[in-house]
Amino acid sequence: MRQHPDQRESSRGLGGWLIDYQEYLRAERGLADSTVASYRSDLLRYEEWCADNGLPDIDASADVIRRYLGDRRAAGLRERSVARSLAALRGFFRHCVAAGRLGNDPTELVQAKEIPRPLPRGLTHAEIDDLLAQPDVSTAAGVRDRAMLEVAYGSGLRVSELVGLHCNDLELTEGFVRCRGKGGKERLVPLGQEAQSWVEKYLAGPRAHFCKRPGEPHLFLGRRGSAMTRQWFGKLLKRYGTTAGIPGERISPHVLRHSFATHLLEGDADLRAVQAMLGHAQIATTEIYTHVDRSRLRKVYDRYHPRA
Repeated sequence: MRQHPDQRESSRGLGGWLIDYQEYLRAERGLADSTVASYRSDLLRYEEWCADNGLPDIDASADVIRRYLGDRRAAGLRERSVARSLAALRGFFRHCVAAGRLGNDPTELVQAKEIPRPLPRGLTHAEIDDLLAQPDVSTAAGVRDRAMLEVAYGSGLRVSELVGLHCNDLELTEGFVRCRGKGGKERLVPLGQEAQSWVEKYLAGPRAHFCKRPGEPHLFLGRRGSAMTRQWFGKLLKRYGTTAGIPGERISPHVLRHSFATHLLEGDADLRAVQAMLGHAQIATTEIYTHVDRSRLRKVYDRYHPRA
């Protein structure tokens, strides 16, 4: 009979090594519980596949890893998900080698297929203006929603960073907001004048309408007084997008982040500065925003090339 995943972790196989790896991801790399759970799920799936096929999991060869990934593709898994499975295995085996538990990493000789990176979809300046104008600011909820939209677009925060903001993360005198990004890393991001103005309006009264307990640290609160959630903000955004005439498939919290980066770079902002504001660890991640359309390319050429 197939064992429950929690029972398998105490058996041979990945066993205690997986438990140790999870602690390493949490304690040393500072990854969120949801991310650790995702890695764990991928690794347990690999362990189960090895058991079903009578193959070693820890002392695996590169061919075993390739066979596993091939079976995942055959099962209909998208290439991006296959690449995530390989990343989970690579991280685990590298950790085991670094800890002296393995002599070789079987994933070293396994190449992930190159996945074309789609260009980010952003909104136009006019669409952003229409979207921001949708909340009914004669109500407490409308002021809160307008402030959230302004901060999301004006500072390029991830949705998890936005809903995780605390009141003491605001540096209103200096015009900055402090947020906690991936891995718990903190960064300061400029808060635009419009965003700051709406946050101040929200703090001046509407927030108290939602706050149910003294000392509540979260900045943006839901109707029951608890912190706004990613899911609820996503629903709000879809609703305002609909009233602004923006199709549902074109609007999401991440689209606001895309728009923030794209509009800055279209205005000739420094790429490194945008990288710092977005909280990207690698400049290559920020470079996907540097695409330009042909009309802008032509204008730049005509303006600056000496033989134009």
